[in-house]
Amino acid sequence: MYERKLSVKLECGLHLFMEVMNGKWKINLIWCIYSGIKRPGELHRQMPKASRRLLDTQLKQLTDQGIITKTVFDQLPLKAEYELTPLGQTLIPVIEVTARWGETHRSILEPLFQPKRSIVG
Repeated sequence: MYERKLSVKLECGLHLFMEVMNGKWKINLIWCIYSGIKRPGELHRQMPKASRRLLDTQLKQLTDQGIITKTVFDQLPLKAEYELTPLGQTLIPVIEVTARWGETHRSILEPLFQPKRSIVG
């Protein structure tokens, strides 16, 4: 199991929020679960660029943080589903506001993330 080498500084709510959301795919995972995608395989198909191991790690972190719950059904083949906790539900308005901010400023910011074209002459 991974153990931190440096302690986490949680002097303010922003640092705490960033610690919980630290992970490239966590917001996507939360949004997909909120949108009704509950099975691990479905979540992996929604994010094909992320490795299964990475998504499983971030799902486990979100579970440990109380953002989502995992229910494993006693059947063969094994079946598991994720669901947002009440704490996880409180993140949905934050994600919606963040997404609106991105859409509002898309025309300014999107060109900054496009690959630079080199002119070969």
